[in-house]
Amino acid sequence: MSDAVCVWPAGAILGEGPLWSDRDNAVYWVDILAPAVHRYGLGDGSTRSWPMPEPIGWLIERRDAAGFIAGFRSGFALLELEPLRIRPLLNPEPERPQNRMNDAKADAAGRIWAGTMDMAIVEASGALYRFDPTGACRRMDDGYRITNGPAFSPDGRSLYHTDSERRSVYRFDLSPDGELGARSTFISFPPQWGGPDGMTTDAEGGLWIAHWGAGRVSRFTPDGRLDRFIPLPASQITSCVFAGDKLDRMFVTSAGQDLADGAEPLAGGLFEVDPGVTGLPTGRYAG
Repeated sequence: MSDAVCVWPAGAILGEGPLWSDRDNAVYWVDILAPAVHRYGLGDGSTRSWPMPEPIGWLIERRDAAGFIAGFRSGFALLELEPLRIRPLLNPEPERPQNRMNDAKADAAGRIWAGTMDMAIVEASGALYRFDPTGACRRMDDGYRITNGPAFSPDGRSLYHTDSERRSVYRFDLSPDGELGARSTFISFPPQWGGPDGMTTDAEGGLWIAHWGAGRVSRFTPDGRLDRFIPLPASQITSCVFAGDKLDRMFVTSAGQDLADGAEPLAGGLFEVDPGVTGLPTGRYAG
């Protein structure tokens, strides 16, 4: 597959948070602002959507139980889709009512790393949180405008995190017990690249980044050099995920937010591209 294929022209306002579920042989993703959860079945191409009661940034499968942990504007919650059940767990920042959850991933130890941001994108009030399997939550970094794309190196020793508004991808040393080292700038995006959005890593340590405003996903080597990119027929590309039995398929989310009607017919769609490499197993929450 040399070109991007739109497998679902969903017309999402702000598609984000793709999650590969080998349990369900499906890619789940969200429309933060609709708000809704979507599911695309890899076996038959089936699609299904569930309206949500408030903005939702992501969902992550539980390792030892059914259902998901989800990041709503109001905080972390247990989420079951069939039938729909939502049980709030924790608001990590009640003192910042202007914020919402935006992006998250689970690491190999079963901890969730989740970012928040100002809903209006005015204040640098976003932060990075660690949500442990015990249910404890801790603020690990602060001062972000648009948090995005937690991702981990294959050996689990590095955590990548982004401030999209500042066009910066950061790297942290990550210890086995979940402590972070100092933040350093790993990649700085020039304006023509758009903004770095959601991310994932492949089995070789390559970092794949969605370009908001530049219509592509790019692969960067473990030392931060641009390796290659794949163009897509929508400008606002938001995130990407490896999927399939061999983790050799890549699905990419996009957004139609603030675009003129008809300007980009496939904006907000779910795309499939050929990454040419394999990904890492999906992280699940261990609580």
